[in-house]
Amino acid sequence: MDRPSVLLDESHCDECACGNGLDFSFSFAFQPIVDATNKTVFAYEALVRGTEGQGAMTVLDKVNSQNQYAFDQICRVKAVKLASRLDMKAMLSINFMPNAVYQAEYCIRTTLAAAKTYDFDTRKIIFEVVEGEEMTSVDHLTSIIEAYKSMGFSTAIDDFGAGYSRYNLMISSPPDLLKLDMGLVRNIHAEPNKQAVVSGIITMMRQLGGRIVAEGVETPEEYFWFRSQGIALYQGYLFAKPGFECLPEPVFPD
Repeated sequence: MDRPSVLLDESHCDECACGNGLDFSFSFAFQPIVDATNKTVFAYEALVRGTEGQGAMTVLDKVNSQNQYAFDQICRVKAVKLASRLDMKAMLSINFMPNAVYQAEYCIRTTLAAAKTYDFDTRKIIFEVVEGEEMTSVDHLTSIIEAYKSMGFSTAIDDFGAGYSRYNLMISSPPDLLKLDMGLVRNIHAEPNKQAVVSGIITMMRQLGGRIVAEGVETPEEYFWFRSQGIALYQGYLFAKPGFECLPEPVFPD
């Protein structure tokens, strides 16, 4: 089924985008994903916010089946534009809604046009899917990930271990990055059973040729446990909170 293209006109991208099916506006905060090996920023995740920094749910509560395609497309444009405006040197991680992507090759055209318009290298884009989103078809998600990989984008699954762990996806088309759900991260240094589960996931991802991101790290103890397992990539308040329309500089534990 054909969908309307999302224009790159300023009135569509920066205001309410009514012409593209939205009657609300939004912006982004950015949170760094750090590489602890060399103490640098590997990527920034774009996190949706209200126009004055209100929490994500003030925006996401307005997304429904009728406007999710427009929202997904405009998210990509706005994230790329803001990253370019902030002169982002690291990778840019953009969350996408699989149910809004009916054909990856068609739906990516807006992203490519935005990258060209705002002079942002598409090789620096990570497409991240929230693992907990209910999918009508895992085959559909697999086709999206494979298409994005073939176009040179990196891919990530967020919140892995939150209850929707799709091991069939890991078998058919493993992502470049697997972001552990913070429920697995919290107090892991003190919970042997959790350590056993996470160690298995780490081994799996290494054998599949991908990388683990420990997400939601808040304490030095959590961080040092993952460091002992050879994990390099982290995201969480221990390093930096999300910064509204800015790129926070992370701090690293001693």
